[in-house]
Amino acid sequence: MERKINRGEKECEEKHSNSEGSEQDKDYKTTLITLNVGGYLYITQKQTLTKYPDSFLEGIINGKIMCPFDADGHYFIDRDGLLFRHILNFLRNGELLLPEGFRENQLLAQEADFFQLKVLSDAVKSRWEKEQLASRETTFLEITDSHDRSQGLRIFCNAPDFIAKIKSRIVLVSKSRLDGFPEEFSVSSNIIQFKYFIKSENGTRLVLKEDNTFVCTLETLKFEAIMMALKCGFRLLTSLDCSKGSIVHSDALHFIK
Repeated sequence: MERKINRGEKECEEKHSNSEGSEQDKDYKTTLITLNVGGYLYITQKQTLTKYPDSFLEGIINGKIMCPFDADGHYFIDRDGLLFRHILNFLRNGELLLPEGFRENQLLAQEADFFQLKVLSDAVKSRWEKEQLASRETTFLEITDSHDRSQGLRIFCNAPDFIAKIKSRIVLVSKSRLDGFPEEFSVSSNIIQFKYFIKSENGTRLVLKEDNTFVCTLETLKFEAIMMALKCGFRLLTSLDCSKGSIVHSDALHFIK
């Protein structure tokens, strides 16, 4: 009799435990919301969508705004499904973080206005204005080579993104160097200074990223910078001295875009 009672108590405890677990699972599931935005499905937490009171999404989740459902019972919002990724990331992170080269500021600002996220809308519009202002500014590029070749090559540009491209193009010093040179180049936001890059013995080379060729002389390095400048839309302003024989032998080159 005692054994039966204990078994009954155990079964009761198990049912109670299972019931609590089921309730917890149910509560957890209700915090996950699936949105169908223009045909793209997004799954996120309720607290993310309700982060900003009086926003469109907060109104939908809390029943203040009527929203249709798709065939699977998900909230359906007839907006740009691809751009909603950035709306959701803003809700998650609390700041505007966009991929490099993003050019749809006007569309994203419209989406932010629709979702009634003023903070995001202001951030996008501010970013857009800065980009428009920057595009109207003249971009200068200067490539100078001192008469004293021991001073190396200096590349100055008032567009940090171009400096970043140069830096990514010239990846690293070859591991097979034999000469023990000091740091071959230093980089700031606007300037790359190549120092002491004057020898051409085996091992004094830089590895290039795209075609895995080697830069062995200062002239070749300068030529690489010139070709990148022309590919990026810069125009050469310098009047070339015919006595130099080649563009890479000019002491100073000035470009504009």
